[in-house]
Amino acid sequence: MSQIHDYVIVGGGIVGLSTAYALSQRFPGASILLLEKEDVLAAHQTGHNSGVIHSGIYYKPGSFKARFAKAGNRSMVEFCQKHDIEHELCGKVIVATKVEELQHLDNLYKRGLENGLDVKRIGPDELKVIEPHVSGLEAIQVPSAGIVNYRQVCETFGRLVEEAGGTVRLGTKVLAIKEVGQQIHLETSKGDFTAKFLINCAGLHSDRVANMDGATADLKIIPFRGEYYELKPEKRHLVKHLIYPVPNPSFPFLGVHYTRMIGGHVEAGPNAVLAMAREGYKKTDFNLRDFAEVMGYKGFWTLSAKYWKEGLEEMVRSWSKAAFVRSLQQLIPEIQSDDLVPAPAGIRAQALKPNGELVDDFHIIQKTRSIHVCNAPSPAATASIEIGQHVASCVPLQ
Repeated sequence: MSQIHDYVIVGGGIVGLSTAYALSQRFPGASILLLEKEDVLAAHQTGHNSGVIHSGIYYKPGSFKARFAKAGNRSMVEFCQKHDIEHELCGKVIVATKVEELQHLDNLYKRGLENGLDVKRIGPDELKVIEPHVSGLEAIQVPSAGIVNYRQVCETFGRLVEEAGGTVRLGTKVLAIKEVGQQIHLETSKGDFTAKFLINCAGLHSDRVANMDGATADLKIIPFRGEYYELKPEKRHLVKHLIYPVPNPSFPFLGVHYTRMIGGHVEAGPNAVLAMAREGYKKTDFNLRDFAEVMGYKGFWTLSAKYWKEGLEEMVRSWSKAAFVRSLQQLIPEIQSDDLVPAPAGIRAQALKPNGELVDDFHIIQKTRSIHVCNAPSPAATASIEIGQHVASCVPLQ
């Protein structure tokens, strides 16, 4: 008979690992098992993101995202300081390049104040001091934004969990879940496991794991690929901090931007296009099951009808480097196509409701013997410590 674990976490991304770490801190001596289907930790959303420590300026006041991003900004920096993980609070500017963006910029500034952030409105002269190569009418300066390598954060979480007596099993894919009495049985590619309590942090596959457990998620994960370019080394001097456009307030993505990375290189992007597979990092990647689920989902077609114009623009940027460069030139006019080389893409696991409404906040479903984190895209990496502590606070002592 297999060992009965107090807590089994599905998913070895940053949310699953931070949750395992929080459980090990809250319940010393508990039997904690984390299952990850890949052979490495942070293989998907976490390992492909841009490494930004977000401030929380974009998110609706009082929401999980707003509260957890602001608190997570602080707790992530403290965690990195404690464990000697390289990071930098380099700050960011959000730049209005068109007159019609000024009202949106003002609304964003007020939201930052509502969320209790240290934000500052600046004009073009002050912007030139901060970012000499950026062209803009006005901007918001956000000093608390930063950068970090989230893979290193995940490796540290994993080490701390194992030092506390927990177990991290790689290459172990969950195939089926069955609740029997007061226990949950998991059939995996590496044998069967039994849990007193299950926590689903499966990211791109979180809705499927929830369905295995009989949780009514009432949503579907839709994968959006974010494609990036990287500035050639001789052009990195054009970007001093993090440089963002004013986002479309009705669209869930932040627009193409410039991100300084730990290690010195600079990424430009992403766009946001529908991926033909949940793990479709290349344009040619295709998974029939994933694609068929999206095409057969009423919510996707409702969303497409609402955002067809924005979606078309994103697709054009995906296939046309010239179009991508034109978007980047709105912020830094001197950027040229030859300054950019392709960089690895990422996938955003965005939950979508049947009525076509994008799930805007982190979405957590609680059952008697399980919790399912079913929508945790950006800023989940920034907020991961707070998400993990929140989940750990919701589970019973076994």
